[in-house]
Amino acid sequence: MNTNKALSALLFSTLISTQLHSADIVIQQNIGLEPANEIARLSIEDCRSKGFNVSAVVVDKHGNLRTAMRDDLAAKYTIEIAQRKANMVIMSGIASGAFRAARPDIQQELNHIDGLIVMQGGLPIHAGGSLIGAVGVSGAPGGERDEACAAAALDAVSERLEFAGDD
Repeated sequence: MNTNKALSALLFSTLISTQLHSADIVIQQNIGLEPANEIARLSIEDCRSKGFNVSAVVVDKHGNLRTAMRDDLAAKYTIEIAQRKANMVIMSGIASGAFRAARPDIQQELNHIDGLIVMQGGLPIHAGGSLIGAVGVSGAPGGERDEACAAAALDAVSERLEFAGDD
């Protein structure tokens, strides 16, 4: 009888620990195509209103490209730089400029990793308190201006994202 109790206890603890440590289906919040397009478009429009020709890229929470837009006169390389800034946000979890300021000791090493660049101009996209993606902007004279355009776009869609995060 003690053997049955011990076996039952072992089986029960195994089932409980499996339930606590793994899931057959993982449900995650991630940015959809429509808000990604809107954030990229609004970033470009804000920079354009200031006389800057930029590209804006939005990636999802895993760094997968959702949308990339280049203003008519923006240099073609601005798309790659914008995406690398957005990827830096996903890698670090914070604004690319904040990461740059906090970790100058590893900046050069990270710049050699494919898909990353430690430059200002990438911001996280949150909904309902969760990181759902990132936006990167490139082409304005200075990362602080790139970041300001991205911030303006995020401000414009903040209410939409917060309501979406409640679903």
